[in-house]
Amino acid sequence: MAALQKLQKCVVSPTGKHSATVIFLHGAGGTGQELRTWVRDVMMPGLTFAHIRVIYPTAPTRPYTPMNGALSTVWFDRYKISYESPENLQSIDAMCSTLGSIIQEEVNAGIPKHRMIIGGFSMGGAMALHLACRHHPDIAGVYALSSFLNKDSVAFQAVDERVRAEHYLPELLQCHGTNDELVPHQWGDDTSMLLQKAGMKTTFHSLPGLYHQLSLPEMELLKAWILQKLPPSTS
Repeated sequence: MAALQKLQKCVVSPTGKHSATVIFLHGAGGTGQELRTWVRDVMMPGLTFAHIRVIYPTAPTRPYTPMNGALSTVWFDRYKISYESPENLQSIDAMCSTLGSIIQEEVNAGIPKHRMIIGGFSMGGAMALHLACRHHPDIAGVYALSSFLNKDSVAFQAVDERVRAEHYLPELLQCHGTNDELVPHQWGDDTSMLLQKAGMKTTFHSLPGLYHQLSLPEMELLKAWILQKLPPSTS
């Protein structure tokens, strides 16, 4: 078996004792460092916590079909950027394994999965949903900002199967701008409704006038939600 690719990471350490972890995945063409800087520009001093480590990995560079095969830092390949398109499962599954190694590193450092949250912006949110719904459903929560899943995503089936088996699923927080032209608001709303229909508990926030970007109200919602899910450890 080939060794898993090791990803570059930008890490924001907690100011106190580390007892929880957030993994924040950037959108297509970005980097972990760029996302960390963007978050900090939107909300000073950024996602910083006394007890939570925030990890911003960078996707590997690969040919990206929507860009006619040009190289880009993307979590997986798409046949096209479309809600109706089938998923490129081979590239998604390979990255699930790669990102799973970051989760395992945190477990090895003493952070149980129920003290982790995984989320992302745009493509990063879709990647986080695949990780949470299909491979790591025992995490504390998952979030998706300006993101969508393809309408026939295998993630919906995975959620349905876990619900039918009465297994635990993390809660989902979604935020989406009403003026988003790259990933239309309807795609995000439909994703939320299909996950809800499958049995996942979701909270969807529409952000009036917001384009395909982060915003201060969104980041404040996210930070409060993270602290609700990952309160300081009492041990």
